[in-house]
Amino acid sequence: MSGSFAALYYHLVFSTKDRLPFLAPDIAPRVHEYLGGMLRELGGVSLVVGGAPDHVHLLASIDKTIAVADALRAIKAGSSKWIHHTFPTLDHFAWQEGYGAFSVSVTGVDRVKAYIAGQPEHHRAVTFQEEFLEFLHRHHIAYDVRYIWL
Repeated sequence: MSGSFAALYYHLVFSTKDRLPFLAPDIAPRVHEYLGGMLRELGGVSLVVGGAPDHVHLLASIDKTIAVADALRAIKAGSSKWIHHTFPTLDHFAWQEGYGAFSVSVTGVDRVKAYIAGQPEHHRAVTFQEEFLEFLHRHHIAYDVRYIWL
């Protein structure tokens, strides 16, 4: 076989620094659109972007030649710079250092799309911290609670 083929879908989750609610309803759609554009610039595909005022969720396919960590570093750095330029009142904006990257099978894509679309309703009952810990448990990822929210 002469080509290389991959169908790599990720549910990416990261929060604002200290989970501050920077992503207000008037700002969030523009930030989400920009995040999707950054993914496209990296050769990926943004299937859906959503979240809450203190974090974002991206369902994305990342190009097989780019490591997830490298893609997220570029996306977070580039979007932070864009946010500072576009929204001068958000001069203290920053993303939290870490992130969650969870694999999604092609058969799970529609379920994750619906989950991300339902974020506003979901976060009426569940905090970001509760949600993120549930992801870690569900995916059997070990963590030390002393360091998770730095």
